[in-house]
Amino acid sequence: MGALPRFHEVIAEDVPDVPKKLIVPAALLSLMALAGCSRSGDILPTGILATYNACPPAAIPAPAGDITLFNPAESRDSTAIDVVATMTNLRGSCVANGGRLVTNANFEVYALRRDNRGARDVVLPYFATVVQSGSNVVSKRRGQVLLRFADGAFRAQAAGTATSSVAGSAATLPEDVRRAITRERRAGDPNAALDPLADPAVRQAVERARFELLVGFELTADQLRYNATR
Repeated sequence: MGALPRFHEVIAEDVPDVPKKLIVPAALLSLMALAGCSRSGDILPTGILATYNACPPAAIPAPAGDITLFNPAESRDSTAIDVVATMTNLRGSCVANGGRLVTNANFEVYALRRDNRGARDVVLPYFATVVQSGSNVVSKRRGQVLLRFADGAFRAQAAGTATSSVAGSAATLPEDVRRAITRERRAGDPNAALDPLADPAVRQAVERARFELLVGFELTADQLRYNATR
């Protein structure tokens, strides 16, 4: 596999086997979801069988999934709407490569214009950001999608891609934290109902290991404000 653009530089260690099957107490499903787990739904006497996956998921942030262009540009009147575009169908796949977890994502953009006269090209900027712990922006890359409206056509569509690379060691829960989360709870155990996230060390470790690839339109302040208030 060839060299890939690296978003996030963390000293890499050997990537653990991905995925790993774990037995998760039923009360901890929400916790395991935060840790990057997908549930199989199998209910066992010791809990629910889940699959832990350290690969960062890909998502489109709600405020950045749509973009509206106006003509004239300074107007915000509905009659001045020129082009409206939506980013959708984001699909990500992840592979372990040289100690890193590489996520390759594809998405589609659908657009509608007000005036269908003449052929027209519209270029829309987008970003691909790696976020740790839900709010820490680790890195950001920018790209563009080209929409080609044919003469007489109101609609156009295009496709785009995004890539992230995270060190496997950074996106994997430490073994002691994994044990604390997945230990078997038995009837009569006085600690069976305790939430592992009540332990600050466990909570912080889970947050540190949580990475996401966020993809959306690169909006101006005015465009972002419009999306928030429309």
